Amino acid sequence: MAAPEEHPAELPECPSVTGGGLLPAELRAWMLLLAATGAVEQRLRSVVKETLDVSHDEFLILCLLAERPREGLRMTRIAELLGRPKTRLTYQIACLQHAGLVTRKAACGDKRGIEVTLTDKARRHFQDASAALAEAVGQAVGHVIGPEQREALTALIPELADDTP
Repeated sequence: MAAPEEHPAELPECPSVTGGGLLPAELRAWMLLLAATGAVEQRLRSVVKETLDVSHDEFLILCLLAERPREGLRMTRIAELLGRPKTRLTYQIACLQHAGLVTRKAACGDKRGIEVTLTDKARRHFQDASAALAEAVGQAVGHVIGPEQREALTALIPELADDTP
């Protein structure tokens, strides 16, 4: 797959404040968030595969766990946060465990609950890949969000207007 900067026409055009269309500002802002999310996911897919050697869905699991690197999360909570069926999550967690990136254990006080935690290997991989991941996100967002789109976002998130340079 070609990098988005090589073929910018492949990325969807982002809505802006001056669209003159029928959408209210909040809906235009929502469409902007969707476009930015899509651009980030598209760019991250290849970077994640190259740097962490996991699928995009497995990467999202690792990201959730990385925010709680020592405590872990229950599998039911991961499924809720990602909107994934538990059966699919079970398979992905098994793949991550096989790769040595997560551990599973019974949740404290609940024999049926399973808690998933990052391994030291996963922490090292995240540290090694963090610069490339951050750069990919920054480039993708920068590619789709300009001054007009930032203004559209303020319709959805007014606090952003306070940070305007």
